[in-house]
Amino acid sequence: MAPTNTAEIPQIKSRIGAILRATSGNFLEQFDFFLFGFYASAIGKAFFPSDNETASLLNTFGVFWLGALMRPVGAIVLGAYIDRIGRRKGLIVTLAIMAMGTVVIAICPSYSTIGIAAPVIVLLGRLLQGFSAGVELGGVSVYLSEIATPGNRGFYTSFQSASQQVAIFVAAIVGFVLSEMISPATVSAWGWRIPFFIGCLIIPFIFVLRRTLEETPAFLAMKRHPTASEVFASAIANWRIVILGMMIAILTTTTFYFVTVYTPTFGKNVLKLSTQDALLVTLLVAVTNFIWNPVGGAVSDRIGRKPVLLTIAGLAFITAYPALHWLVAAPSFGKMLAVEMMFSFYFGVYSGTMLGCLVEIVPAHVRTTCFSLAFALAAALFGTFTPFASTWLIDHTGDKASPGFWLMFAATLGIIATVTVYRGGQTIEAREAVAA
Repeated sequence: MAPTNTAEIPQIKSRIGAILRATSGNFLEQFDFFLFGFYASAIGKAFFPSDNETASLLNTFGVFWLGALMRPVGAIVLGAYIDRIGRRKGLIVTLAIMAMGTVVIAICPSYSTIGIAAPVIVLLGRLLQGFSAGVELGGVSVYLSEIATPGNRGFYTSFQSASQQVAIFVAAIVGFVLSEMISPATVSAWGWRIPFFIGCLIIPFIFVLRRTLEETPAFLAMKRHPTASEVFASAIANWRIVILGMMIAILTTTTFYFVTVYTPTFGKNVLKLSTQDALLVTLLVAVTNFIWNPVGGAVSDRIGRKPVLLTIAGLAFITAYPALHWLVAAPSFGKMLAVEMMFSFYFGVYSGTMLGCLVEIVPAHVRTTCFSLAFALAAALFGTFTPFASTWLIDHTGDKASPGFWLMFAATLGIIATVTVYRGGQTIEAREAVAA
């Protein structure tokens, strides 16, 4: 037994290393995405000044969302590139584009300095980030699924999402330390840029990690790689799978952006809790998100994707609004933490399962493109729209718990799509194989 275990150690280390190198780019993506949401008020004052604080906040979240609308474009263009030339080279390109967007936002002068050019430049930076993010998640998930050991695809792919929580954790710590060291006025004036500059400093390190990636055996084993036009044609032909995949992914994206990007704003502006309280909740959420993702992936490997997806979506539908109503009735740190922990559980277990599901239902030869497009549509049209939708709902209904309706809507779509995909106990991929 001893020789066998010793021989397995290099393989285990090699797989752990591959996971770390593949997911490193997710760190930069989510680090910056979280910072944009947390410092939305300060960014709004710097680039979208207005006498109405809500209007300024809506403009900021609007730009956040417009950047996300580039995700489907990136999913198609960069997805086709990765499906044609390989996972490794494609992931290096996506990181380079994401890095450019981060640097642009970090160094852009404020509206008071260069006028209307400021919001235009920030929008450009967000568009670059959105274009890259459109395929980052799909590319990494496909890479992890193709290096997974038999029977553990859900567990492996779950680390794509789990890795993003490390970025949220680090960003929350940086924000917490910053709020303790300098005054709120200083943070609002220029201090919010410091975390963005930190993001710029870690870019070279992530590039080094990505460059050491090896191509997946599954891609190398393909006898022929489709051309860009063939990838586009196949993506269109499989539009039904893409739409169902999008519907399944919506609950992941909406709960994620609610518990991470929107939570600091919700805590400060709506619940009137302190900056430190909102950041501490977000930090703890990042920890539990990291834990629940691989748990969801592993459980779904054992009992199947369908029961996990339906259970979590059903619980989210039943509890989202009542939980938020209980929280806003008498806001406190403890109650906010309890509600966010519940949503973190929903997100982590569902996300860890959903990633494995998407990899399995899309056609193998255009896996990156179709996976990325499905998730990009979910993130662009629903997930990254969550901060804007939540702010708008509260402003127009006067009900501080109204974001719960948005989450209930996402859960409903997830239930419908899951039942459709797994009707008769088979995935779409399995049924198409039988038909062929």
